[in-house]
Amino acid sequence: MQLARIDDSTDYLIAPDPGAARLTRAVTGTDQNGEEISANVVEERPLTIFLNAQEIVTAMTIGDYPDYLALGFLRNQGMLSDADEITGVEYDEELETVIVRTARKTDYEEKMRKKTRTSGCAVGTVFGDMMEGLEGVALPQTPVRTSWLYALSARINRTPSLYLEAGAIHGTVLCQQDRPLVYMEDVGRHNAVDKIAGWMLSEAVAADDKILYTTGRLTSEMVIKTAMMGIPVLASRSGFTAWGVEIARETGLTLIGRMKGSRFVCLSGEARLERDADPGAVPQEPRRSGRKGAA
Repeated sequence: MQLARIDDSTDYLIAPDPGAARLTRAVTGTDQNGEEISANVVEERPLTIFLNAQEIVTAMTIGDYPDYLALGFLRNQGMLSDADEITGVEYDEELETVIVRTARKTDYEEKMRKKTRTSGCAVGTVFGDMMEGLEGVALPQTPVRTSWLYALSARINRTPSLYLEAGAIHGTVLCQQDRPLVYMEDVGRHNAVDKIAGWMLSEAVAADDKILYTTGRLTSEMVIKTAMMGIPVLASRSGFTAWGVEIARETGLTLIGRMKGSRFVCLSGEARLERDADPGAVPQEPRRSGRKGAA
């Protein structure tokens, strides 16, 4: 497993490593004037995930943290639970496969037949019975201070990342109060959040006091995965989909979007917000240092 570079100035547990050789490739082209240029572009690799002897999915990914991606995907699809005993996670770089092994015998043939494509890019999938899994979700009423949101937005969007290095990528950050903890990136926002879920499962990290920040749209899939993980707050620089808002309201998730500078919009879970910061006192983002909301 590739180890991310940890920057002491940001104090992340896991931070992006935009300089990692396997994650980007230099290609040549021409600019608007016809002059030759060199540009770094993000790599895509297939990763096939097995649960015991059953092949579950092949996802396109940048290739880092394949074990966390596999664990998180299976957890967010309801194929692994907190009670499952995971006996091994085996990654074969040459075959581009991850096998997650459990003490419990598993068989998800019927579940696989109910698989449907969603709005998530890069082979985003969600299963037909995931909404049923939300019926028992009870998210904690953990308060979230607006001062934390402002601090997180400013810090995350200035962190060195593959997005700032090469673009064409999404980021998801697990946060606690005003501190970003784990920052994952991938070609699909669903992959990035699955890596977070896999890390939390592997490290037995509690979800009730966490905030999930994403650079992408607040879609139904992102809301479902956040709620299934037990995280009560989901925030983004980008906008919302109507179904994402509807599901957030049904599950009691605090949903915050369009976070730029001092501005944000909360469309669900307003009761958790503690407005302890004056928006007028929040510095505006320097035009060159901020990042755009990813689609």
